[in-house]
This record gives sequence, structure tokens and C-alpha cells, in this order.
Amino acid sequence: MSTTFQLDTATSRAHPTPAPLRRRTVPALRARKVDGVTTEPIVCLTAYTARQAQLLDAHCDLLLVGDSLGQVIYGLPSSVPVTLAMMAAHGAAVVRGSYRAVVIVDMPFGSYEASPEQAFANAAHLLKETGCAGVKLEGGAAMAPTVAFLCERGIPVVGHVGLTPQAVNALGGYGARGRSEAEAAKIVSDARALDAAGAFAIVVEGVVEPIAVAVTGAARCPVIGIGGSARCDGQILVAEDMLGMFERVPRFVKRYGEIAGLISEAAGRYAADVRARSFPGPEQTYQPK
Repeated sequence: MSTTFQLDTATSRAHPTPAPLRRRTVPALRARKVDGVTTEPIVCLTAYTARQAQLLDAHCDLLLVGDSLGQVIYGLPSSVPVTLAMMAAHGAAVVRGSYRAVVIVDMPFGSYEASPEQAFANAAHLLKETGCAGVKLEGGAAMAPTVAFLCERGIPVVGHVGLTPQAVNALGGYGARGRSEAEAAKIVSDARALDAAGAFAIVVEGVVEPIAVAVTGAARCPVIGIGGSARCDGQILVAEDMLGMFERVPRFVKRYGEIAGLISEAAGRYAADVRARSFPGPEQTYQPK
């Protein structure tokens, strides 16, 4: 358990109530993959707010507080400017808003690369501030010693290979990875290194499908695809992309809703009522007794 209270689902406001919670655990998710086979795929989505977590929690095994919140919430050009404080604040909100899913928080750029000791200090800070179950960090074999350092000290880690958005400046963009034999071999090798270091799951992002399949077969731990393959052990998407909040989405996104249109339409009706002075009406105002 990462929290001792839950939110009243009838309102967006927090109402702590003493209720026993049965949250999924990291070992339970890791155990989904047995002898290279995951019979029940792992369902993951991003979440950044308590209310969003409430709505997604019942459907997900894992909620990722991704550093994609830099673009989605803050309108930043990439995830690079995201800070540890941002991740801690949103991570705590998602933990408060969920009761079932494992919550993992991204470690932002610059918070773990310098040394395993730096990574441990910042990961421990995130666990203490948020109540999350573990952290995710990007990078392959170069980060394996850091992953091992964290795991050996009780911090569960999700790895991330393939397209690594924090390295967008080095990669030169968000194009699919693994098109050359050398790059494909490195992605698989990176995944093996993270798996051997103790990562309980690995995200493989934006790679040509045969590479995603190869990574899934090479790793003993579950492999979560995003722009990978349906043959991965699970899938993750940015919830706002999946819900249709943005006009432009990556190729690998399937839109399951058109929420942006609903919001715009509702705001338009509200604006019309205000301008016509038909809102607020008797039902929304307080009359003298």
C-alpha cells in the first residue's frame, strides 16, 4: 500500500476515509511473465492528476506519472525541462487518486545520470514525497549499474529503451529507432542489460516491430510497448493522446475518444448561456427563504 486513504469518487475534492486498500504490487506485475510468456497483458496509462487517476485506476494495472507531463500539462517543448519538484507534486496527486494500480514515477532528465548515488537520493525523495511504488529511468547498458544500485537498495525500477525522449537532442528527433542492424542490436543488448540489473519491467518505445518482439523475447521481465508490438507483455499510452485531447498524435496512438471536441462544445454552450444571461438560473442561485 502506498497510501492510507482514498478519495470520494463522487467529487474532485479529497475526503480522507479510513478504508483498507488492496493495491497491486511490483512483484505481482513482475510475476505476470513466466518462462518468457505473459498470459495476461499488463495495461498501463499515464496519469498526472488525482481526478485522472480516479478515472483510470479501475482499468489499469500500472499508472505512470510520466515526464511527458512537461508537454501535456505545462506546454513545454520536450520533457527535458521537467523538474524533480514537478514529478513529486504530480506523483503524489496520482497516488492519492488511485487505490488499485501500481504507481510509477518518471525520474526527470538530470536527476539520475551523474551517479548511482545521485539516482538513489532523488529516487528515495520521490518515493517519500509521493508514496509511489517505484521509478522509471531512461537509458540502456550505461544505466544498468544505476538500476542495480537502486534495486539492491529496495527501489523498484522500470527501464526504458529504444526511443528515449529525454535524449531527443542527441537523437535529433522522435523518429522510430532500430532501423539499422547496429542500432537494433544495441536496443536488444540494452534491454538485456537492464533486465540483468534487476529492472522489474522495461518500456520499449518507438522501435520497428521486429525489435520490440526481439526485446520482449530477450528480457525475462515484462516488456511494455509504446509504438512497439502487440506481442509485447503490455502496452502504455499517454492518456491524453488516447482520449483525443490533441489534434496531432504519434503514429502509434489509437484514439479511443474525442474529448477535446466535447470540452470545446461544452465551453461553447457555457459561453453562450453567460452572454445570454441564462446562466446562472434559479437552479444555480441561492434565493432568500
